[in-house]
Amino acid sequence: MTPDLIVMMLAAVLGAVVLYTFIGFIPGTDETSVLAPVTLAIVLAGAPPQVVLAFFISAIVTLNLMNGIPTALVGLPGGVMSAPLMEHSLFLRGKGLASDTIRKMAVGSTIGTVVSIPLSFALAGLLAPLAGPIKAQTNIILAAGAVLLALLGKNRILALISIIPMAILFQALPALYHAAGIIPAEKKVSISFFLGITVGPMLITLLELLNAKRREALPHGGHTKTTLLRSGFESHQLMPGRLVTQSEGWWSAGMAAASTPLFVLSPVGLTFLLGEASVARHKEDHVQRSQRAVTVMSALTHSTYLAGVIIPLVALGIPISGVSAGPAGPLFNAPPVYSLENNLHHLLQLPEFILAVTVGALISVVITYVIAVRWSSQITYFVMRRIPHEAVLALFTAFILLLAYIDAGIPNIFGVLLIGVVCGTLNRLGVNYGVQFMTLYAAPGIVAALAALS
Repeated sequence: MTPDLIVMMLAAVLGAVVLYTFIGFIPGTDETSVLAPVTLAIVLAGAPPQVVLAFFISAIVTLNLMNGIPTALVGLPGGVMSAPLMEHSLFLRGKGLASDTIRKMAVGSTIGTVVSIPLSFALAGLLAPLAGPIKAQTNIILAAGAVLLALLGKNRILALISIIPMAILFQALPALYHAAGIIPAEKKVSISFFLGITVGPMLITLLELLNAKRREALPHGGHTKTTLLRSGFESHQLMPGRLVTQSEGWWSAGMAAASTPLFVLSPVGLTFLLGEASVARHKEDHVQRSQRAVTVMSALTHSTYLAGVIIPLVALGIPISGVSAGPAGPLFNAPPVYSLENNLHHLLQLPEFILAVTVGALISVVITYVIAVRWSSQITYFVMRRIPHEAVLALFTAFILLLAYIDAGIPNIFGVLLIGVVCGTLNRLGVNYGVQFMTLYAAPGIVAALAALS
């Protein structure tokens, strides 16, 4: 590895920390919608695979911690992964413990990162000898993954029913483009569909504004009021051992380790289930119970995401987890740079994986730890006052439309619009991102199986 490549990796890591520190403080941003487009842009720009991986790992470490801070400070969820922390964070905020909550989140995030990375590489090493047989059954595994994620979701029956119609939609649009001569027969269209899924819920919300009755029903004439405690603006102790109890530390490490082998499952579901399990028998002191919960859940948000990326990427090269099929999708499939037959799994050796992940994770977790403990309130104040939420969402929407045009011209903009409307509606009805992304990757196999039945 050359010095120039190391410098590029460090620059990518620091860039991810700066970018996602501010994005993470914006309430309501979804992890997939802000991670996937930027990662895809870096891939398409021709960045070396080590740089891409270091950037992505740094981005998820930074974003997952920073997303929890608006929840603790102002009671607004930063993203999907911060949703399990809402109840406990709001309770602690009501007790005037918002600053303490952020410190515990920072320590939990560090524990989850440190525990998950070596375990993920160890599990990837155990799984690697089985890569051949697993890849031979890729279509079945991806379809089974979609079914499994559907069974773990909110609306199980609808999620199961929607898999085949979504698969047909994902295959029908490229077939239409080929038949109409919009794109050559050898060209594939998938990444803009991937981004169409990510923007779906937001697109539905925007389209609802065109409905006069729904628009009139929305709140008018006021701003959301938030309160920041003065204690959050003061300097704080940085030593982790003084920020969490021994019990909170051990529970965080244990649950992070337990979640790593379950990498194929939903990270949100695992965070909620294992986080609540850690406090199931702790009912005497509600404050201590909530403090342990936010610490453990912060560890889980990192361990589930890191395991969901590292294990499929290192061992298999195919997206078989919710994270790898969702936010990390461009690492596996980003035509024309990466495909399921030629991605980071094929381009990097194990030492390069370890170096890129370690550099990306450790540098970002150290920086974000200090930021969270020392300056979270100041950054929250700046973001809430100076960075319009709508501007960030508009930027990502414009980027997705641009990629849709690059993929297959103007017709594909409307194709992505169709996918966004369908998937956004299903998302609202309880069909989560994991099911939709896994169905996108499983679509060729599902449609081929349906054709064989006819």
